[in-house]
Amino acid sequence: MMSEENIKETELNEDKNQQSAESTENQQEDVETQEAETKTEEPKEVDPLTEVQQKLDSLTDQYLRTVAEFENYKKRTRKEKAELIENGGERSISAILPIIDDFERALDDKTEDPKAIKEGMELIFKKFMKSLEGLGVKKIDTEDAEFNTDFHEAIAMVPGMGDDKKGKIIDCVLTGYTLNNKVIRHAKVAVGQ
Repeated sequence: MMSEENIKETELNEDKNQQSAESTENQQEDVETQEAETKTEEPKEVDPLTEVQQKLDSLTDQYLRTVAEFENYKKRTRKEKAELIENGGERSISAILPIIDDFERALDDKTEDPKAIKEGMELIFKKFMKSLEGLGVKKIDTEDAEFNTDFHEAIAMVPGMGDDKKGKIIDCVLTGYTLNNKVIRHAKVAVGQ
């Protein structure tokens, strides 16, 4: 009988051990749940010095990036400006080269007819003026215009022209020009007094 009793006792002990293991597991789960709840309930205290240091690092990084970006911008614009200065006349020269070709052809021509030579020169002159207009150069109009110091330079005052000619341009001695509406040479004129 002993053996039956031993078996029953062993079974009882196993049941008790199993129940105690389950209760231990439940207790551990309860403890873990409570720890998790306390962690979420209590906010993590951040050291103010660490927080300020992180913000300082972030702002310093942002500042350095901005300075580097600005330096790159300055270098790029300086390079572009240098290229414009170096190659800025290319457009002007390209517009003038066909006119130089026309002059060379005119010089090579052996015609002695003054009318043909004058006509050829007028054609070259018109082509040259058209090229200049394409580059933004315009002639300052002086015919029957009022004297304007922004565009004209008076080199002579002509007295006795009458009241209707007073302050008006009588004669243009040297033509003036503008480049994109900026005066590059004032027209030299005689003005009525």
